[in-house]
This record gives sequence, C-alpha cells and structure tokens, in this order.
Amino acid sequence: MVASFRLSILTFEVWNMKTIVSVAVLLLISSACLADERPHIVIIMADDHGYGDTGYTGHPFVQTPNLDAMADRGVVFNRFYASAPVCSPTRASFMTGRHPFRTNVPNHGHYMRPAEKTIAEALKSSGYVTGHFGKWHIGSVQPESPTNPGGAGFDEWLSGLNFFDNDPYLSRNGKYERIQGAGTVISMDATIDFLKRHRDGGQPMFTVTWFPSPHDPQEEIPEGVVNAGKLYDDQSTSKPGYYREITLLDQQIGRMQAALKDLGIRKNTLFIYCSDNGGLVREFSGGRDKKGSIYEGGLRVPAIFQWPERYQAVEIETPVFTSDLYPTLVAIADANVSLQPMLDGIDLASIIDGTSKDHPPMGFWHGYQNGESTWSDRIIKSLMEAKQAGKPNPFPRRLLKNVNEYPVRDQQDLHGHAAWNSWPWKLHRIENNGKVKTELYHLVDDPMEKNDLSLREAERTDAMLEKLEAWQRSVLNSWSGHDYQSAGRIP
Repeated sequence: MVASFRLSILTFEVWNMKTIVSVAVLLLISSACLADERPHIVIIMADDHGYGDTGYTGHPFVQTPNLDAMADRGVVFNRFYASAPVCSPTRASFMTGRHPFRTNVPNHGHYMRPAEKTIAEALKSSGYVTGHFGKWHIGSVQPESPTNPGGAGFDEWLSGLNFFDNDPYLSRNGKYERIQGAGTVISMDATIDFLKRHRDGGQPMFTVTWFPSPHDPQEEIPEGVVNAGKLYDDQSTSKPGYYREITLLDQQIGRMQAALKDLGIRKNTLFIYCSDNGGLVREFSGGRDKKGSIYEGGLRVPAIFQWPERYQAVEIETPVFTSDLYPTLVAIADANVSLQPMLDGIDLASIIDGTSKDHPPMGFWHGYQNGESTWSDRIIKSLMEAKQAGKPNPFPRRLLKNVNEYPVRDQQDLHGHAAWNSWPWKLHRIENNGKVKTELYHLVDDPMEKNDLSLREAERTDAMLEKLEAWQRSVLNSWSGHDYQSAGRIP
C-alpha cells in the first residue's frame, strides 16, 4: 500500500499542490495503519480446569464444543503446565514471566509486588489499551492500593478478589458494586463490552479475563440447556457441578469467538485459553494427583492459542508453562521493556513455528508458605458497606499486606515440594522437617509418575538435584528483592 502511494506521487507530478498534499496525507494514514497492525490479544484463564476435562482431550461426557472447535483450528499445547498448582501464584507468573515466589506470591491470597514489571504495563507502554475482567486474587481491588489491576497496568477493570459463581461483589475501577448473574458470564460481558468500545479507538487491545469457574462451590449452570441444573447428574461423577461450569465457560468461549467475528477482528486477534492449575478430578487430570500438587495432575492444564492470520493448526508436545506467556506476548507486541527483572519463561515463537522442539528446564515449587483467605463476598461487601455508611476502611492491612517488605531468605531453607522438569525427566525434591526425599520419573514412559528411578539413575538424580537447588536459591534471592535492585525498580 505504501509503495503504491509513493509511485503515484512520482508519476503524476502535474497534479496541483492540493492533490499532492492529499496523497501525502493518505500515505501517512496508511503508514499509521500498518504500524498498528499488531494483533489484539485476548487471554482467558479458567479456575481449576484440568487437562483431561475437555472433549478434545478425550473426556467421556463433558460438553465443550467451542473449545473443541478452537483446538481444531489453533495451536494446541499437549503439555502446557501452570507455573504453580494453585491460583494466585500462577496468575502472578503470567503477569511477570517469573516464578511466583520471585514476585512475593508463594501461595494463594498473597499480593504481587508493585515493583514487578507486568505484561499489562509492557503492552500499555507500547500503545495497547488494556483491560482486566474477573478474578484478580494477586492484590487489592481498593482504589487507593497500588496492588489493584490499575496499579498493575490495566486501563479498565471489573475485578473481584477471589469470587465464585453467582451475584458477585466486584470492583469497577475501584468502585464497589454487586452484579446479579453468574460470575463467569459477567466477566465475559465486561470483556466483550470493552472490545466493542475500543474497537475503533486506533489502538490494539489487550484483555485478560480470569473466570471464577469451575472452582467450588460450582453453582453456575449452562445457558439455554434444558434442565441445566441437573446436567451430568446421570454420569458417574461426584462433581457434576464442576462439569456444568466447564460447559458454561465453554459457552463463553463461543461468545468470544462470535464477538471477534462480529467486530471484524478475528483474523488478527491472538486468543489464548488456559487454566490456572490442574483440575479437581484425579481420573482426568492428565497425570498423578490433582490441584494443589506439583505432580503432573496438579500442573498440567488445557492450553490453546488461536491467531488465524499467523498460526496454523498444530499440536505441540514440547512442554511449556505459564511463565512463557509474558516474554511471548512482549515479543508479539513489539514492546520495549526496560529494567526487566530475571525471567523464568521464554518466547515461544520458535516452538510454535516448529523451528525448535526444546524448552529450558522448568522449575516448580510449592508448600513453602501457607495461603491467605481472600473472599470477595466478605471483603468487598464490608468495604462497600463501610463506604456507604461513612465509616473507616475495615481492612487497611489489605491495601498492601507485605509487598514493601524484603526479608532475607535463608539460602539453605528449601523446604516444601519442588520439581525440575528437564524433559522427559522430572525430579522431585520433597523436604519436610529437614529431611529430603528425591524422586525421579521418565514422563514419556511413565506419565503417571509411578515408577521412581532415582536409585537406578543416581548420577542423573544428583545432577538434576544440583540444578534444582541452585534454581531454588536464585528464587529465594529474588524474593528478597535483589532482582529489583539490579533492575532499578525498588520504589
């Protein structure tokens, strides 16, 4: 387009000055359009959706036609791992590309430090308009807190702390409200509204939608289904509500697909779906155990990337994880990130285009520190009622918690359960009361992690253990704030 305009100016020199100026203006407009042809980016993350709990991964009865169709057309990662086996840490990892301990989020209910460089900040600084909708759970949603979604780089937000199901208490850009309806549907309503309002704004759009489903207590039901409240009750499962909510969130995936098409932006939108941790049913978790464990069942999750203009349909067996999303999106958006603390993730471009099948070893760590209870229906409700009554903030500690504290961690204190995935080998280090146990599994031959090879592969075990412990010490060093000092980001 630009080249053709330049040719026209050279060829028709007899045009008057007004015409030439008009063509030149058109040339500038064309150049600007080309400069803004970076993709829109839509991220949807479920809460507790396990790898095997979709139709396309072979589940025997759950209905997920929209995810199945997305898998048929997109890039399917068959070994996509959440960075942690519970919600808040994985979300912090997505936001930063770093292991969650580095960000001050060792477990659920902890706040990510404002000193972190987030994906929303990176994309916003490069010209994207940004929005967050749904569950937050890595900071406050109080308007005066730097840990709210706005403080993390989102222009607009409708977010809850940790909410599930119907009639949630939420914070809309810091203003508290209760909204009637299913939380998952409300989150999608807000996302689509954002896309509609900013479609013609001249900026690429970045939305992050974190569904509250299919987390317990699973009271949401699919829409437009006869006798929806009893769907899957006739199946052999103790959690029919869990599967009902998966079908409901699948319906919202369909709504997003339709919205992208109606808005005329489907081709140049990168649409990513994944989950924050493993599922709640061991049978279909895709590995040993389930949510809360760093055995395969607690970490392996469904993940699909769709970008019609760029990606062909393909299945990828190379293991990747949530931490990879930050550097991948930064590269796609051509964002210039300065003062970047240490990353654990990598840009997935070469793995997606097939030029590489390798990923550096991935570290996992859980059980170092307990989680903190954070409930929207208690906390936001109390904040809203106090504000209405002109009373003081009932939760002043929840503005910041400990985000500006940088305690020195004992480099020898590596308690909890850690793992080192150096495909196809996975080493577990389990420390309780100063006693260390190791386990080693070959994930291709033994995906359920049943046959411990640590004694038979003693040399390999020792070598992997040394690398795992070195990584753990680097994580503790980051947690103490050293990364921010080197990157110049301590407030």
